[in-house]
Amino acid sequence: MEQISIDETDLKLLDSLQTDASLSNQALAERVHISPPTCLRRVKRLRDAGLIEREVALLSGDKLAALLGHGLTAIVEITLDRQGAEHLDAFELRVAADAAVQQCYRVSPGPDFVLMVHVADMPSYLALAQRLFTSDANVRNVKAFFSTKRAKFEPKVLLASIRFS
Repeated sequence: MEQISIDETDLKLLDSLQTDASLSNQALAERVHISPPTCLRRVKRLRDAGLIEREVALLSGDKLAALLGHGLTAIVEITLDRQGAEHLDAFELRVAADAAVQQCYRVSPGPDFVLMVHVADMPSYLALAQRLFTSDANVRNVKAFFSTKRAKFEPKVLLASIRFS
């Protein structure tokens, strides 16, 4: 992929879209102080470059809980027996493909992976553990922490170099 250069206007666009991706092109252009055609062209360039991976709706877990139940969120540390690149890659691909795994991080030092998983209940977690961990002979250790309350969730990437005027 070709290297892209970005400027302060691009950073402002990215920051605004992180806050509210539902803005119309007109509203986004006004917020960033550029013309709508320029805004459209720049956002397309940022998407094409892969800086904007996708746009999603963030759902209110607390409001959905009243309708669907809270479910169970777990932070799971995984240590593999063999850490060769092929073993790490294979495990990562397998867990990333599972819909219950919301986030997967390869970490160091300590465990090899930290996962954020969300399932309906404890039997569903046990099924996930069997599917992803117990059945894998390369998984040496699993340590799960179960969330009792989510105090903060912010998927926004900090764009520290922004200097807004």
